[in-house]
Amino acid sequence: MAAAAALAAAIMTLTAFTPPPASPPAQASPHIQQSLNTLVKTNGFPAALAAVQDRKGHTRNYTAGVADLTTRAKVPVDGQVRIGSNTKTFTAVVVLQLVGEGKIGLDTPIDTYLPGLVRGDGIDGSHITVRQVLQQTSGLPSYTNDDDLEPRYYEPRDLLDRALKHKADFTPPGAKWKYSNTNYVVAGLIVQRVTGRPLAAEIDRRIIKKIGLRHTYFPAPGDPTIREPHPKGYAQDAPGGRLSDITEMDPSWAWAAGQLISTNSDLNRFFSALLENGRLLPEAQLKEMRTTVPAGAPFAPNTRYGLGLLSTPLSCGGAYWGHGGSFPGYETRGGATDQGRAANIAVTLQPADPKAMPRVEAVVDKALCGAG
Repeated sequence: MAAAAALAAAIMTLTAFTPPPASPPAQASPHIQQSLNTLVKTNGFPAALAAVQDRKGHTRNYTAGVADLTTRAKVPVDGQVRIGSNTKTFTAVVVLQLVGEGKIGLDTPIDTYLPGLVRGDGIDGSHITVRQVLQQTSGLPSYTNDDDLEPRYYEPRDLLDRALKHKADFTPPGAKWKYSNTNYVVAGLIVQRVTGRPLAAEIDRRIIKKIGLRHTYFPAPGDPTIREPHPKGYAQDAPGGRLSDITEMDPSWAWAAGQLISTNSDLNRFFSALLENGRLLPEAQLKEMRTTVPAGAPFAPNTRYGLGLLSTPLSCGGAYWGHGGSFPGYETRGGATDQGRAANIAVTLQPADPKAMPRVEAVVDKALCGAG
């Protein structure tokens, strides 16, 4: 029951490489450590983890709280967590790489790649483009709106079929913006149709191995575990309520929208690499990815959505690029700036208090604005 409750909460908000020599750590910030301590002591998160990268590429890791409420074990430094909707950025990168290779057209109808598959009440794949899917302007209803979605194994087509039982969120496609996990199931299916390979294999080959994300992986079908040292994730039905261990869960319900497991430092490496022209995307496709529209719930005010990439204003001026993710037991927030800073923060509870996550986002802002 706790798993189902947390799942319902989650749906509201997924060449050979030679590792570089180890970088010296960045100077520790007492303000970041104090902020994580406050998240634990005041906001009730069992654990909080952060990785902050300075402009020279040096990283400092922070932890607060405990990894296990029963054993009181220490939080592993840079431990693995389920990164939820950060997965969408990985999926979008693969689609845009295929656009750069001439295999997918951004303004081509999705029916071209999935003929006759996306049909429903007010829904017609011949009128929805790849760009609209990536930018959350398609009008496709989210399969995660169903409150009977269970923490069990799902095929991607199962998820799409659940969505297509519902009426379009709006028509015509492109008229509005509305967040829907279904968009990224469609994007993942397009990748598989065009490449003839599993989405997980394409993400691994094109991103994870290419830039050396040594602690990032797409869980195999039916695998509910987290491979490497990690803090446990917890669920809570109401503010101040009992916490239930929800760490192990089949993540296939999230698939291309939220299935990946990673660490804060790997996310910093990913978003930093993404902003470098030519590293993951050609300049033309990166420019498309960074072309944004105003976003609404579940994101903070003044946030803008590109093609699987969010632009969030900073209190010190400018913005950072990332996504953030929600998955039962875990919340992650963060991204990178064009000036070379990066920060990601993970907490081990999807809080029932709506005021809690803005406080996590405030720590990201503090880290990227150079509080030290």
